[in-house]
Amino acid sequence: MKLYYSLILAVVVLALDLLSKRWIEFNLAYDQQIVITDFFNLVLAYNAGAAFSFLSDASGWQRWFLSAIAALVSSLIIYLLYKNTSNRLFCFALSLILGGALGNLWDRIMLGHVVDFLDFHLRGYHWPAFNLADSAIFCGAFLLILDSIRNGRKDSVQGG
Repeated sequence: MKLYYSLILAVVVLALDLLSKRWIEFNLAYDQQIVITDFFNLVLAYNAGAAFSFLSDASGWQRWFLSAIAALVSSLIIYLLYKNTSNRLFCFALSLILGGALGNLWDRIMLGHVVDFLDFHLRGYHWPAFNLADSAIFCGAFLLILDSIRNGRKDSVQGG
């Protein structure tokens, strides 16, 4: 996968993430819920921390710490995309992760928190709210695992 295709995919993920977050912020008040199904709501939530609100209660230093990590990881991903253009699945996965990381990085720098709005629940138990960036990161990580398994099998078959 050529580098510019990977970067275009990352920008598409970034744009969809930012547009969806702004739409939610425009249409919902903080903590307002719109029931969609018996197991899914739209809700406007803010997360000043990392995944599962880790560090959200910190005094504010986490904003810049998490932003620096996201910026460093994004730079590493761009380097890996540049060096691995022949592995399509690997590049596709990294592009999803890059777009998601940049979406959450944008929120963190510009707003001081990440906008979350996808709320899944079952029998009174709620999964922490998340957004399209988080979904892209999760899908990308899953695809990296699949790519690793696939390449591990190829290596073991070829080697043995």
